[in-house]
This record gives sequence, structure tokens and C-alpha cells, in this order.
Amino acid sequence: MTISCGFEPQRFISSRVKSLPPSGIRCFFDLVANTKGVISLGVGEPDFVTPWHIREACIRSLEQGYTMYTSNWGLPELRREVARYLKERFGLEYDYQHQILITIGASEAVDLALRTVLEPGDEVLIPEPNYVSYKPLTRLAGGVPVIIPTSWEKGFRLTAEDLEKHITPRTKLLILCYPNNPTGMVLSDEDMEDIALLVKKYNLLVLSDEIYAELRYDGPPRSFASLPGMQERTILVSGFSKAFAMTGWRVGYVAAHPEIMAAMVKIHQYTILCAPIMSQMAALEAIRNGGPEMEKMKEEYDRRRRLVVSRLQGMGLKCLEPQGAFYVFPSIEITGMTSLQFAEELLKEEKVAVVPGSAFGDCGEGFIRCSYATSLSELMEALNRMERFVDRKLSLKEAAVK
Repeated sequence: MTISCGFEPQRFISSRVKSLPPSGIRCFFDLVANTKGVISLGVGEPDFVTPWHIREACIRSLEQGYTMYTSNWGLPELRREVARYLKERFGLEYDYQHQILITIGASEAVDLALRTVLEPGDEVLIPEPNYVSYKPLTRLAGGVPVIIPTSWEKGFRLTAEDLEKHITPRTKLLILCYPNNPTGMVLSDEDMEDIALLVKKYNLLVLSDEIYAELRYDGPPRSFASLPGMQERTILVSGFSKAFAMTGWRVGYVAAHPEIMAAMVKIHQYTILCAPIMSQMAALEAIRNGGPEMEKMKEEYDRRRRLVVSRLQGMGLKCLEPQGAFYVFPSIEITGMTSLQFAEELLKEEKVAVVPGSAFGDCGEGFIRCSYATSLSELMEALNRMERFVDRKLSLKEAAVK
């Protein structure tokens, strides 16, 4: 028998992991990191520093010696406050002891939910364009992503008609993310009610990613779980990153039926154990007293939103007005460029970073995602540079036609 001593690392890597593409966002920002003087409209992160009273709560907790583990579920006080918030804000009743889990951001909650409920071959319905982690995490959990394309013409909204066309006997779960990343669009009450009827009809479960729920500009936030009969069928995922400017603190939460939650905690306790207590203490202060700062940040985002949409439309780029989050998703079709080509050349020629729409799925091709979670002065300068870039590309296109 011949024994080979050569080490072949690829032999030891799971085929499931090998099949995953790298994140379209992160790949692009590897380029950004090596370019000086860039104004970034790419990263989905508030430009505001976490309010001082929240940071102070963390500092105070460290001074008082809060450096230990918490319960797997998270601090009881924080879970109680999350339950209170969900009741006051959305009319949802959750038992904080058995139905709310504190996680490492909303991202861990999404991963936990998928690994908890999916069997190999189960189909997961994912409206597109969508957040970049949904499809890879579905595959890692053994599920099969089933993409539901949405369009500019329909306002990038999921309709019940399009949803029903994609339901099969293997369908188990529908993922919703509204306000949406990357489009900033929301579902109307009628849209949600029609979707809820199909969820009941076909006995489905819903994973509702509501991390941007508080950043809605066309009215008060609404949770899919608040629709009649939907709370028991909904795994509600949210967190503190976006509304409270706490991205680096990595605190999220998930609320669901007690039996589903008990199963999720099994995975959480073996992989994460608990979210850092210092971050949980900061989150506790945020949810108790952070409302006024949250509203001020939201007002500023709203001002930037209207500015960006107006400027992009003035450049000749088709752009729907987003009703939530802090993204716009304009079409760059008139330039004749692909999304990636537009983003790469804009970065190279004008040092402005945006995300190619193709990073969010095939039907994102022809669009770019711009975040307006950056200072007004930098936003204005970035838009001036983009306008120069678009004018230049349109002039070259016209000259080529002549």
C-alpha cells in the first residue's frame, strides 16, 4: 500500500462550504480598503457614534465587574425589556423567559433559525434582491434556496401572486426582510395580509428579519408577526445595530414560539454560549432610554434620503424613493454598464464606493446600492463625483453611437 505524505487541504474542506461563493459585498470592499481618499456609500452601517449614555452604561458595567457569562438566553432584564418593547411597539405578547433569546447580532439569529427548522432538501423562499447571507446560510443548513425575483416595476415588493407561483410540496420557510436591504422598500398592509393568507393556506413558517423596522419613513413600524395568526408562525429577528447605531456591539434577538425557541437555544448554547455581558448591558440602556436619539438619527436619515433620491434622479438614473432603511437602489441601465463595471470604474475614476446590485442576486443586475448612512458633507461630495462620472459615461456612449 502506498501512503502519501503530501498535505492536500482541499480534501478536508466540506463540499458544502466549497460551493459557497464569497460575499459580493466583502469582495468589493477589499478593493476599497486599498484605495486612499474613498468616500464610501457602500457599508450598511450608521455613521453616528453610539450615543454616550449607552457607551457609559457599558463602561459602568465593566467598573462594577460585569465580565462574566450570562444565561444562554441572555440577561433576564434585557429580555424583559425586549418583550415590553415588542408589546408597546407592535402589540405582540411574548413570554420573555421562554420566547426571547439574545444573540450575537441579528445575523446569528438568522443562522440559528435556519439550522433549527430545516431538514435536508427543504425549500426556502427568498425574495430577491436580498441580503447576501440568506442563500449561503440556507445551503449551510441543508436547505434549498428558491429565489422569487422582484422588479423595479413592482417597487421591488413581494406580491402574493409571485409568492404562490414558487410554493411546492417541499416549501417550508419564507424569508421576509422589510424594510428591505438593499432596496429600502417596504410591504403595504395589503401585501402583508395577502402573504399571510398564503402562509396559512400552505402551512408555512416565516423568518421575518426586522432589523430595519424602526427606520421606516412612511408611517409607524409594523411587524409581520402582528398579523392575525402569524405570531406563532413567525420567527422574528431584530437587534440594536441599525436603529441605535450599535453595529460593533453585536447584540440582536429572536422571538418565536416556545418550542422553536427551545430548539434554537440548543444550538446557541453549544456554539455561542451567550452574547457578551458588556454589550447586553449597553443594549439594556439603549432599549430603555435610547428612543430620543433614535428618532433624531431617523430624522437625519430621512433628510438625506430625500436629497439622494432627488440628486440621483437629476442625473437621469431611475430611482424609487425608499420607505425604509438607509439605502437607495438606483438603476444604472442608461450607462450601458454592468453593475460591477459601474462600481469598479466609479471607484477607480472618482473614488466613490457603491455596491454592485448583482451582489444581492441576479435581479439586482443593472442597479447599485448606495447607503446614505454617511455625513451630509461627504454625501454631497460623493453625489457631485457620481454626477461627473455619469455625465462622462453618457457623453462617451453618445459619441460611440454617432
